[in-house]
Amino acid sequence: MNPAAPSAATPAETGPGRSASAARTGRGAAPLPGRVRTAPVPATGGTGGTGGRTVAPSPLDPGASQDPHGIHRRLREEFPLTYDPLLRAWVLSRYADVAAALTDGRFTHGHRPGDPPCARAHVDVDTAALRSVTERTAYVLARRIAERPQADLVADFCHWLPAGTVAAAVGVPYRDMMRLVRGRAAGALAGECGAQIAVREKALASFLGNVLSDPDQVAALRDAPAALVSRAWTESLRRDPPVQIAVRRTAAEVPVSGGTVPAGASVALLVGSAGRDPERFREPDRFDPLRDDPGQLTYGSGFCPAVLLAGIEAEYALRALFAEMPRLRLADGFRPTPAGLITRAPRTLIVRPGG
Repeated sequence: MNPAAPSAATPAETGPGRSASAARTGRGAAPLPGRVRTAPVPATGGTGGTGGRTVAPSPLDPGASQDPHGIHRRLREEFPLTYDPLLRAWVLSRYADVAAALTDGRFTHGHRPGDPPCARAHVDVDTAALRSVTERTAYVLARRIAERPQADLVADFCHWLPAGTVAAAVGVPYRDMMRLVRGRAAGALAGECGAQIAVREKALASFLGNVLSDPDQVAALRDAPAALVSRAWTESLRRDPPVQIAVRRTAAEVPVSGGTVPAGASVALLVGSAGRDPERFREPDRFDPLRDDPGQLTYGSGFCPAVLLAGIEAEYALRALFAEMPRLRLADGFRPTPAGLITRAPRTLIVRPGG
């Protein structure tokens, strides 16, 4: 079977003429309204010919950077499996399918914990040392902005903490730490995962934005134990993951919601959509660290220092900011606005350090 060829059991079963309930129960339904796109399907059987078929809205459509959730909702409900010509990949959007694909060995060629080259690149990591340098770096950065009337936490804090932590861990002077973004020093700490500084920055920005947007969360987390901060971090990763789309390739045919992904096909996993699937989470758009149906997508069973370090950075970021700025709050009239397609986070977090 051609790597990108549609399977006989694929999107035709869940196209625009079938509703979400029809897709899940097998019953027919009247066509649903909404914009769709006509596009050629991938060539089949080496003949070079193409046909025409209707496909779902794309996560890369105009406007998706500002508000992808409407597109994600329609994909989950109407098109749980579809081929996207813009992504040049089959698209999975439901939690059950994305969660399985991120750990199923039949989905390969991704950078997952335990996958080559991830496993080969990792070295021993001293967790206690990481916590020490992260704490020190977070407090240094917090003190630098504590006396300002206004600050941007993305530019003045989130941008520096991931790089600064790695710099301190490998002995690079503070003034030189941003060269880690392009240099090799991060590899001494966490192999190739150490290069994920920008992703950790975005994850931290979303986390702080989620916490500071709700005064009740600020009060609950100001002096919270580590376990509660960890739950808030996990909840932020569910609601606003820094990586919205992960790409895999199938090593074999894989049955999923709505059909079967063919072998050898590129597959786009909509991580941002999966985390807000109402089939898995109640009130999925709400940030609630105390929810009784918690969950977070995992990228594999192996160990990844970058994942560990991101969680440590989130904990000490919160502690340092609240310790140095007890009255920290968002600036009047400001609300965090996430943006981005493949990666996503607020680009600014305007705060009043003194309240």
